[in-house]
Amino acid sequence: MTNPHVQHASGDLPHEPEKATLEGRNKVLAFWLFLGGEAVLFGTLFATFLTLRNQIADGPSASELFSLPMTAAATFILLVSSLTSVFAIQAMHRGNKKNLQGWLAVTVLLGLAFLILEIYEFYEYIVHEDYGMTTSAFSSAFYTLVGFHGAHVLFGILWISILIGQLSKKGLTVVTAPKVYVSAMYWHFIDVVWVFIFTVVYLLGKVVG
Repeated sequence: MTNPHVQHASGDLPHEPEKATLEGRNKVLAFWLFLGGEAVLFGTLFATFLTLRNQIADGPSASELFSLPMTAAATFILLVSSLTSVFAIQAMHRGNKKNLQGWLAVTVLLGLAFLILEIYEFYEYIVHEDYGMTTSAFSSAFYTLVGFHGAHVLFGILWISILIGQLSKKGLTVVTAPKVYVSAMYWHFIDVVWVFIFTVVYLLGKVVG
């Protein structure tokens, strides 16, 4: 019996190594269930935000507060990172560990760039605009929703970084491949959530707020 912890040659890896074992399929299925729970959680935060979006108290409205150019740049960066994660999965299917690690590293760097822009945005609001978490019900809902997403991005960055190290140590195997696959699923999920945030929070805030 082949030891799954031993690195396979590129030609020996199945076409979809992330689904090559029962363990791998179970990981993918379990992660879909996890993402379903996350979707419900984010849906609750969106509903709360929409309910409180007009409760600005003495603070600025969304149209006065938000800067679309910077947010649009962050959105573009995150969408590109989703594309690089697709390239990583394609490299994995080809059994090319070097390219896989390279595209994962680019994904991490783009995720860091997005996170830096988001932190800078919060810094501007809190320090220069004196617009904090407790300024209004709207600000509380805004920081909770966007900050919760940012925490997910940070988790994804750490997760993918650890996977890059595991690939260096253990190689591309039927054990490591499912981990890469589910991390890509997670990254696409947080990208999709951000598209909704950009649309509902920022674009709608500029038009209606």
